[in-house]
Amino acid sequence: MFERRAVALLKVCLVGLFGLLVLFQVMSLPGQFASMAREEPEMAYLRWPATFVTVFWVLCVQVVIVCTWRLLTLVQKDRIFSEVSLKWVNGILWAIGAGWAVLVGVLLYVGFNATDPGLPLVLTLMTAIVTVVGLLMVVLRALLRQATTLRSDMEAVI
Repeated sequence: MFERRAVALLKVCLVGLFGLLVLFQVMSLPGQFASMAREEPEMAYLRWPATFVTVFWVLCVQVVIVCTWRLLTLVQKDRIFSEVSLKWVNGILWAIGAGWAVLVGVLLYVGFNATDPGLPLVLTLMTAIVTVVGLLMVVLRALLRQATTLRSDMEAVI
């Protein structure tokens, strides 16, 4: 009973988060970098690359949200231990991996061009966090694969 409510509440939260991310993609991020280009003309050349990169990161998070939604639906239908769920977990891993690769590229670019250590340190922290989350997802995928195999074996016996 509690699980059903938690899944429903999580789905509501995911819808809200997805909506907020769409607002960021469409309005906030492009406007923020346009404003930056006006206020700091010497940095204006970064407007479009920064907009593209940040919108891409938001897109990666949106992919994770959609995949999580699909996994929650499988939980509701008691089908989480199936091959289908592995495809959605792989989608999460691909999104995390793509975001991580772009983040490392940004870290390298900023790290070699920065005059202040603040932003490179923040990007290093973000890279470490995304690395840990990605590796955690790899371990969870392995656990899901084992559980799926065990469930298939048990269904074959019964």
